Amino acid sequence: MNLRSIQRVVCLATLIVAVTDLPLFAKIPLHQQIDSLVGVGNEQFEKNASKPADDATFLRRVTLDLTGTIPSVDEVRAFLNDQSTDKRTQLVDRLLASPEHARRLQYFFDTMMMERRRDKYIPAAQWRNYLRTSFSENKPWDVLVHEILSADGTDEKTRPAAKFLLDRELKAEEVTRDLGRVFLGRDLQCAQCHDHPNVNDYLQRHYHGLNAFLNRSYLFKDPKTKKASIGEKAEGLVSFTSVFTKEEGKTAPRMLDLPEIADPPMPKDPYKVKPAKNVRSVPVYSRRLQLANAMTNPTNVAFQQNIVNRLWAMMMGRGLVEPLDMWHADNPPSNPKLLNLLTESLRKNKYNIRLMLREMALTKTYQRSSHVAKDAKIPEETSFSVALLKPLSPEQLAWSMMQATGLTEKTLHSLKAKQSKADAKKGQKKTEDPQWQEEALHDALSRNVTAFVTTFGIVGAQTSQFDASANQALFLRNGLLLQSWLVPSKNNLTARLKKLKTSDQIAEELYLSVFSRHPNKIEKAQVAAYLNETQAQSNQSLQQLVWAALASDEFRFNH
Repeated sequence: MNLRSIQRVVCLATLIVAVTDLPLFAKIPLHQQIDSLVGVGNEQFEKNASKPADDATFLRRVTLDLTGTIPSVDEVRAFLNDQSTDKRTQLVDRLLASPEHARRLQYFFDTMMMERRRDKYIPAAQWRNYLRTSFSENKPWDVLVHEILSADGTDEKTRPAAKFLLDRELKAEEVTRDLGRVFLGRDLQCAQCHDHPNVNDYLQRHYHGLNAFLNRSYLFKDPKTKKASIGEKAEGLVSFTSVFTKEEGKTAPRMLDLPEIADPPMPKDPYKVKPAKNVRSVPVYSRRLQLANAMTNPTNVAFQQNIVNRLWAMMMGRGLVEPLDMWHADNPPSNPKLLNLLTESLRKNKYNIRLMLREMALTKTYQRSSHVAKDAKIPEETSFSVALLKPLSPEQLAWSMMQATGLTEKTLHSLKAKQSKADAKKGQKKTEDPQWQEEALHDALSRNVTAFVTTFGIVGAQTSQFDASANQALFLRNGLLLQSWLVPSKNNLTARLKKLKTSDQIAEELYLSVFSRHPNKIEKAQVAAYLNETQAQSNQSLQQLVWAALASDEFRFNH
């Protein structure tokens, strides 16, 4: 094929990609459509793009992203020995169907929506169980958000969903800002008193349009039960004045520049429950309930774009728009066509988060190596031609360390034995259920996770940037918790290493357990040199060897 023919093929492919509504393009699997749009317009993309990641790297990466922990050593060996041509697809589907996936999304969305705030009115355990159950059922994103924004805390069944509003105490500034940031990708805080001074897109009416959904609502505390819930008045308008221009305005509830939602005519008796002392008033028409409808309405494209951008950031290491909550004309998506494709697919597939994550995981873009190709220029992060490093979240770090050291396997073995003993007839069968295993392990080890969250967690807006602190370094270096996992016990990692006879065997078991890959020749030599310099396979030297691996940059990041 000559150069002119190649150019014609490239032009034809570009034309097909550009017109994403063509029937031919629509029949192509979404993950292939994504790959066809990544790099469009960049003539040097293929030259500079990294090669596919090897099986070990992919296994570790996708297991962390979809289940929140590294794979077990047995899972690593099985996957590396598997010769199936579709084993990566099989792996993705298996991970998405696992109980651990629902737990991973519970952690992710809890952090996204509550930003590690302290509990106030709804216990975190109830809220997190609600999230986990929702993701286990693969509840559509618009349905989940509708539940969260419409719950008032009075019904025990739906009370956990009210945490987003109740734990912010319905404070106008806090709730309005977080509605914009978390669900629309726009931080409107600086548009409260005037149009945003630096972002032309963020107007005062946008802020107060969101506020108008809730300005009639208030936090009600039952004098008998002391439980907090949401009450609402039947009247109350929203007006505002710019502190800069003194220009006055007013607005009914609205989503950004979408039409205002007008109140219906006021009925003769506007209340279902009239206001009175120690009584939660309930109006006939609720502006607050319009919030859930307006947020999840198909016309609210910002809501749809925001979630696909956040899911893309979760899988790829950064969003198409960064920061995730600063979406405006001067900070546009790095790939608008790709964003449109993802958004349209979200709508078409009824807000199916699991399906969206599956298609992202199957892309060549996601499966690229994090190493820059030889002789290639270091690419911009926005090109997604190289896999980006992602620091492990506190929860990922905790579960991965417990997995690597053998604590999860040891704990599960103990839990299964205890259950079988307690229920001689059905106990053993029950312990084979993956759901039982995940829940039992989580309950048994949740305090360890809390310790990591306390040390590594950031209260407030989350970031993908890595910034280690002295406390974190001390926790890993001298913390009694981690050190206790390194003491040889039953069949944990240190105990297994102690039973091995050669340095090569030790290096192999260590690297498969901690890094989910085989060691290379240099790494084997380094392990051998270390063991020669120390007291061979003493407990202390092996514990230090495992600790050094766990504290390394390679372990701390998903790559």
